[in-house]
Amino acid sequence: MISIPSPRRLLPLTLIILAITTFYKARPWASSKPRSDHLPLRDEPLTGIRVPIASLDPRFPRTSTTGESPWKELDTTDVKRSVDGHESGSLPTYSAWDQPHLHPHLQDLFGCPTQPNRITGHIRLPQVVRNISMTLRGSREDDDDDDDARDFWNPTVISLPYWSPAQYLVVARILTDGFHQQNVLCEAVACYVGSHEGRGEGEVPCTADDIERLGPAGGMRCVTAPLTLSVPPTPAEHCEGKFGGYVDIPGFHDPRIFWSGRGEPLMMVNTQSRYACFGLWVVDLRALYPPLGELLASSPTTPSLGPLMSFPHLTELTRNPARDRSAMEKNWMMFFDGDESYVQYEISPQHGRAFAKLVGGGFTTTNLTDPEEISCLAESSPPHDRPRWHQATNSLRLVLCDRSDPHCRPNTDNTVFFAIVHRKYSNSLRLPMRYERYVIVWAGASPFRMLGISQHPLLLANETASGWSAAENWDDDDDDGDDDEDHDPEALRRGRPHWAYFTYTVSIAYAWGRKGDEAMWKNTGFLDDDVVLSVGVDDEGQVFASVPARDLLQCLRACPGTRQDSGPKADGL
Repeated sequence: MISIPSPRRLLPLTLIILAITTFYKARPWASSKPRSDHLPLRDEPLTGIRVPIASLDPRFPRTSTTGESPWKELDTTDVKRSVDGHESGSLPTYSAWDQPHLHPHLQDLFGCPTQPNRITGHIRLPQVVRNISMTLRGSREDDDDDDDARDFWNPTVISLPYWSPAQYLVVARILTDGFHQQNVLCEAVACYVGSHEGRGEGEVPCTADDIERLGPAGGMRCVTAPLTLSVPPTPAEHCEGKFGGYVDIPGFHDPRIFWSGRGEPLMMVNTQSRYACFGLWVVDLRALYPPLGELLASSPTTPSLGPLMSFPHLTELTRNPARDRSAMEKNWMMFFDGDESYVQYEISPQHGRAFAKLVGGGFTTTNLTDPEEISCLAESSPPHDRPRWHQATNSLRLVLCDRSDPHCRPNTDNTVFFAIVHRKYSNSLRLPMRYERYVIVWAGASPFRMLGISQHPLLLANETASGWSAAENWDDDDDDGDDDEDHDPEALRRGRPHWAYFTYTVSIAYAWGRKGDEAMWKNTGFLDDDVVLSVGVDDEGQVFASVPARDLLQCLRACPGTRQDSGPKADGL
């Protein structure tokens, strides 16, 4: 006969087992959550740097006047501070701000190795923009008359895996005669001009025809014929009142292409919505361009059918709750923590930022932003003259050390996300006058707090900013203090008082050429990796530039962190 003890006798043992199980699951080394990347991670966290920032003025001046590192300004005690940007004119006054817990590697990014233009406030990077041509490389002159007759603009670019015959995939908008939207795709290579010394394997020298098409700096050119992308029309169920005319605009616009954290080639587009008038939709590019699927299934080192498709069909992204949606949504951005996907909806001085986790089928959680997080953006200019901020590009994941450093090991403490946002100025007719380019950085692990933003807007070597004269754009004080109008004689010799009325950064991607670069690594890079910026010019042209990640993220300003409740928080990045 089997004797069964009474439940009362088992209660102490049950409680002990439950306590041990709870303690074990609470340990970070026992978490079942997927790692944030496929690379080896350290289990022990690094010690962060506590930076006093209570007296930091987070507002952006109309014209930057100093190139001092913020680390020299962040050493005073807590004082009361009112921050511009609240709906009533200013945010509530806080007696203290929580100090951000920063990883030591971030310290280098808060220095300013390049001083800003003393008039415009821009930092000018040494890398030049180069042209993108959609004419087929190697084609005869009479073969591409149709392509030459079309205007391509606002390009978005991703690099392809290392075994691909082509280096890049380009999606560009076409300037049409009417309101309808068209977008084309091609595979492309970037050619270089000059010596082959120091070039990587597979890099392509420019031919005479390339230089004729692209200019003396070379650039990027299609190696497959441009293919018009066909995306099914979407319902416009809530275009009412002043938005009624948007019902009849066919085609999608503002495409962004990027790699997911799992190596999926995705495209986000703006088109009519089921929940508002216009919304954001996502689709896997392999569903639109089958050769890309064949390429990803042909890896010589990791044979597979390619990553599973999270978005095999055009899927609308939602915002929860529905009352938070605008009638015309645009400029959303996705970021990826391992297998988990997030949507960041906005970042603004007035409302801070908002992001949510995708739970499947385009549906999301509610806003996951820490309610105590203070906006990283605030404006010092008066409300009637205040520029607007909006997200511009997709995001990339960045490890805060060099790929070439044998001691560099990615882990959750030294990994962040970054993207480019625009500070948009309009003229008296409310038309865009210039888009200023800033980089934002946020933590690579939950709760994904904002860490920093560029102190000064960034210009590429041969860019100009509208609103200032050519002499002001190219002004760099000599060491002796004398002004020199010919600091960039090449630019001035070309007689370009302004290189473009305005430029718009559409997307960012890690450049082609990294050794053993599988699709799953395309969203993650290191400080010494090059980042390709794809740029639209005056809504009628397209260029790109390749810039080391370290240069893009130079001269950051620390974000305020969170409002302090009962004491400093210690949850790392």
